[in-house]
Amino acid sequence: MALNRTARQGRRRAAWLLALCCLLPALAGASPQLQQRLDALREDGRFVPERALQRLKDIEIEAFSAPLTLRAEYITQLSNAHMRLGQNDIALQLVEDLILDATRRHNDVALAKALLSKAYISFALSERRASHLFAFEAETIANRTGDLQLRVQATISAGQSWAEEGNFPAALAKLQTAVDLARQSDSPATLAAALNALTLLYTQMREYGKGFRVLDELLAVAGKLDSPGRLAQAKNTEYGLALDANQPQRGQRALLEALALERRLGARTMVATTLVNLSDSYLKQGDFQRALGYGNEALAAARLVRNDDVQATARLNIGQALIAMGRHEEGKQIVESGLAYYNLMDNKPDMQAVLLEYGMALEKAGDMKGAVTAYHRERKLSNQLFEQQRQKAVYELQEKYETEKKQRQIELLSRENQVKSAELDNRRLQQRVWWLLALVMALAAVIVGLLYRKVRHANVQLQEKNQELAHQSSRDPLTALYNRRHFQEFMRHHAVTVPAPGAYKDSDLVAAMFLLDVDHFKQINDRYGHAAGDLVLTTIAATLHEVLRETDMIVRWGGEEFLAFLPSVTRGSLDHIAARVLDGIGAQRVVYQGQAIQVHVSIGFAPYPLTPLGQPLSWERSVNLVDMALYLAKAHGRNRAYGVRGVQQMEGMTLEVVEQDLERAWRNGVVDLNVVPGPQNGLPRAAA
Repeated sequence: MALNRTARQGRRRAAWLLALCCLLPALAGASPQLQQRLDALREDGRFVPERALQRLKDIEIEAFSAPLTLRAEYITQLSNAHMRLGQNDIALQLVEDLILDATRRHNDVALAKALLSKAYISFALSERRASHLFAFEAETIANRTGDLQLRVQATISAGQSWAEEGNFPAALAKLQTAVDLARQSDSPATLAAALNALTLLYTQMREYGKGFRVLDELLAVAGKLDSPGRLAQAKNTEYGLALDANQPQRGQRALLEALALERRLGARTMVATTLVNLSDSYLKQGDFQRALGYGNEALAAARLVRNDDVQATARLNIGQALIAMGRHEEGKQIVESGLAYYNLMDNKPDMQAVLLEYGMALEKAGDMKGAVTAYHRERKLSNQLFEQQRQKAVYELQEKYETEKKQRQIELLSRENQVKSAELDNRRLQQRVWWLLALVMALAAVIVGLLYRKVRHANVQLQEKNQELAHQSSRDPLTALYNRRHFQEFMRHHAVTVPAPGAYKDSDLVAAMFLLDVDHFKQINDRYGHAAGDLVLTTIAATLHEVLRETDMIVRWGGEEFLAFLPSVTRGSLDHIAARVLDGIGAQRVVYQGQAIQVHVSIGFAPYPLTPLGQPLSWERSVNLVDMALYLAKAHGRNRAYGVRGVQQMEGMTLEVVEQDLERAWRNGVVDLNVVPGPQNGLPRAAA
């Protein structure tokens, strides 16, 4: 793909400057003021890159005549300014040339700075793993130098890389080391950077008390600096911590203070981000007029700096505010334009969270059909992500098994080599001492016998491992329930019993499917953490085992969804079973870290098979109908069950239409539905 004009000019400039550097005398020095000018420009490069870039170009000839260490500081600042303006190809070319020069001259300071810049560019290009490897390598090289500020910067980057990989203990050790080093550097700006990174990590770890203690020191240090950018950055960090710690008013004040600082500084990219965060903050508080105003300001600011991510987020906030204000169609169109960006970026986790918020906004606005559609899209993404996670777990298990298998093979080969060596020794002994032949042969026979027994033992272990792998591939690792793959395999071989034609009777023996979804599961995860969410799922699994029979198959269908397949029940008992499940789960009080969590589920259920046109539906279509019944339960208040008792005459409607809009089919009398309410406030169900 051809580079744009700006990129080509940037590369020509980089090549020209490198050639100029090679032509300058080896002993040429920099002006005494160059280091001070670069120190002053470092803050601009971080917060106002367009202004820093122009000032850096004004001193490029002087900078490229400086010694390599000082020249490396200039090149990395120039590269970072291009990167922050989205010119990643120019930034990368400058850094690659610096790496070659630093490697050739064996200059660790220049090489570490270049590798750090390459890590930042790789991160901007969404090459996360490559970014982490460059950061780790830069830290190793920086620690060989006496440049304390460089070592702090490299240690911070390594800690952030460990945090992005989910290794919080390693990240915490690195960032605490960075703070200790920064205290020795006598540089308040360096200390502020280390404290900011440590506060962000404590926020990720949900250690809010420790986070606020570090934040207090960060705000004190940043307040003494003559740097509106550093103080604005600290205020944005305060916003994130306060939001996660359920202190929205403090977070909003921090954002407003950050916005004033950023506007005074002229940091347009930071202004756009802060405006969209303010829009989101007011949206969560229900102040939709201010949310709309800040959303429109954020959209305009993001367009100026060509930040597509902020533009998409602003559209989502604007659309939800309009929906809440009664302008449904206009709001939905704007939300869909924001969702299009996430879809283009293939950002499924963020897309799932956005769809869930979108569905809740539509539900609050009374647009139940739109909410069901949004929930259906979110559930589809949730299932895809769950399947990816399951496949990853299976692949990791297979890889572990293959590694153990190879190790056993190596051990077996080693033993075989020992046998061959023993046989060679025996032959030499036979040639030297004939009278010991009988004894040697007997000894060899004993050794072969022992090895044969060991090989048999190894084969038995291999068979046990194969059985263990087969068992694990059919079970969900968290709840120990059957997984979707096992259920699909079971249904392929399950014989379908078609009921006799005629009216339904409550005494008819049928199979049945129940699909359950945990109500407000995302809120449980957000408020209490994923460990609490896992405890809720395992508690529900145990409850289902208690309220259902041993012959019933219970499946973790995906995420927070469960499926129960009952092979033989009476048709008239389905409502009673649904009520029993609702009561059993509703009676549970999940206690996590001293806090009681109330759990309810929504259920869709139906007998199996359904025969709407005289022919039994496939189990896949039956599950789809049950899923739509579940969405009706969600849309009509949750903590209830909707059961499909049967499908009547369908004049003027196809089965596809029924599947797409089950509620309308119910209203038209095509589908026979029954509603089973759940327990209210944990109270037992009143007697009929």
